[in-house]
Amino acid sequence: MKRQCGILMPVFSLPSRFGIGCFDREAYAFIDFLKESGQSMWQVLPFCQTGFGDSPYQSVSSFAGNPYFIDLEQLIGDGLLTWEECESVWFGSDREKVDYGAMYENRYPLLRKAYGRFKESMDGRLQNGAAKQAGEYKAFLEKEAYWLRDYALFMSIKQREGGKSWQNWEEDLRLRVPAALKKAEAELADEMGFYFFQQYEFERHWEKLHTYATEKGISIIGDIPFYVAMDSAASWAHKEIFCFDKHGDPTHVAGCAPDAFSKTGQLWGNPLYDWKALKKSGYKWWINRIKRNMEFYDVLRIDHFNGFAEYYAVPAGEETAENGKIMKGPGMDFFKALKEQLGDVPIIAEDLGTLTPVTEKLLEDTGYPGMKVLQYAFDWTEYSYYLPYNHIRNCVVYTGTHDNTTTRAWIEEISDHDRDLARRYIHSENTDYGTFVWDMIREAYRSVADLCIIPLQDYLVKGKEARINHPGTLGENWQWRLEPRFLSADLSRSIYQLAKLYGRIPKKEDDSSRRK
Repeated sequence: MKRQCGILMPVFSLPSRFGIGCFDREAYAFIDFLKESGQSMWQVLPFCQTGFGDSPYQSVSSFAGNPYFIDLEQLIGDGLLTWEECESVWFGSDREKVDYGAMYENRYPLLRKAYGRFKESMDGRLQNGAAKQAGEYKAFLEKEAYWLRDYALFMSIKQREGGKSWQNWEEDLRLRVPAALKKAEAELADEMGFYFFQQYEFERHWEKLHTYATEKGISIIGDIPFYVAMDSAASWAHKEIFCFDKHGDPTHVAGCAPDAFSKTGQLWGNPLYDWKALKKSGYKWWINRIKRNMEFYDVLRIDHFNGFAEYYAVPAGEETAENGKIMKGPGMDFFKALKEQLGDVPIIAEDLGTLTPVTEKLLEDTGYPGMKVLQYAFDWTEYSYYLPYNHIRNCVVYTGTHDNTTTRAWIEEISDHDRDLARRYIHSENTDYGTFVWDMIREAYRSVADLCIIPLQDYLVKGKEARINHPGTLGENWQWRLEPRFLSADLSRSIYQLAKLYGRIPKKEDDSSRRK
C-alpha cells in the first residue's frame, strides 16, 4: 500500500430524503467530500441484504446486495416510479436514525411497483428509460446465475412461508428435493423475478457510483463477513460445505471460548464450514464469494480473519459455549488456492481479538496488512500491541471501528488512569474532549501505518448516540444517519491539512519515475 488515508462511513448512514443512505446524489456528494479532504479510500460495511436484527454481518445472502441501497431517483428517471409515489411514502420520522420497520413495510412495496413497470418495459408494453435495458438485464441474469437463482428461490419461499427459517420448512424443500424445487420455481416464478430485478438495479446503480469514485481517485474498501447466517441462502443451498448432518441439522455451530470477559464463552450460532469438503472442491464457494465481492470493491477487508487459522466449534444444541473446542482452519492452503484462481486480491485482515501464534503466523505468511485500533492501545498494562510505537508500515490504523463506540464516548467512559495515559502518550494537554478527539485522530495520522482510516463520527466529535454497533445486542444498532449540513467546507479543509501534513496524499508519478 501507499501511504494514504480514508474515512469509514456505512452507506446506510449517508443522508437521504428516503429514510436510509443509498446510491443517490448524497453518495456522489460524499465522494466529492472525500476527494476535497485529501482522502483516497472510502471504507464501507458489507453490502449484504440484511435480515433479522438488521445486521449486514448476519445476511440472508453472501452474494446479494441490499435492495435498500437502490436509488429511487434513478428508478424515477427510468420511468419506473414517480416523484409523487416516492414522496407519499413514510420512511420514518427520525432524521438521525434508520427506521428499518418503515423500510421493510414501505420501501419494498415501492420496489414491487417499479418491478411491475419494469416487466412491462421488458416485453414492450411500456416505453421508458428501462425499455432499453433488456439486453443488459439478460446478460446480468446469465453472469450471476451461479448464485442468483438459489437466492431468489430462497427468498421467494421464505416470503410465502411468512418469514420462517428454512429449517422449519416442509422437509422436501428444506432438504432441496429436486421435484419440490422444480414445483416451487414454477409456482414462484414471478416472485423470483422480483428478486432478480432488485439485484439487477442494485448492481447497475452501484456500478455507476463506483465508476464515479474511481474517476475521482477514491478506492472502495469493502467488507466480507467470515461466517454466514444460519437462516441464509448459503446454508440452505450449500449444506455440503457446512457441518450439517443428513437431516439438514447443524452438528456444530460457531462461538468463542470462555475467557476473562465471559465465563461461559460466546455462543454465536452460525453454521461452521466443513473445510475438508471445501478443499475437495478447490474452495469453490469461497472463491466465488470473494470474486463476487471484488466486483463491488477495490480492496476487501475480511472480517474475523483469524477464523482461517483456527476457530471454535460448539456442539449444536448447547446452551453455552463452555463445551466447545478449538479447531484448525484451512490456513495458507486456502490463500494459495485464492491466488491461483483469482491472482493477487488486495485484502485487509481484520485480526482483532485474541492473538495466538497460529493466527499471527497466518497473517505473516499471507503478507496482508492487519489492523491497529487506538482505542485498544491505552490500558492498565501501559504496554499494548496497539500502541503506535508497535505499529509497522504494513498495517491499517484506526481510532475505532464500527464495533467500537465513538472516540468522544470512549474518552468519556474510560478510567482516569487510561485517559491520563492517552493524554501523556499523545502529548495532549487539552481538557476539552472535542479537542482531545482530534488529538487522537492526529496520532493515527502520525503512525507509520501505510493506511489510516478514521470513522466519520470521530471527525464530527460525535458521542455514543452515533455508535454504529454494540456487539451482542439487538435493537439499537446499524441506525445512525448523518445530517447533510455536517459535511462542511471547514471540516474538509481541516481533514485535508492533516492528510497533507502527515504525507497521506499520494503523489502522482510523473513520466520519468514511471520509466525508471
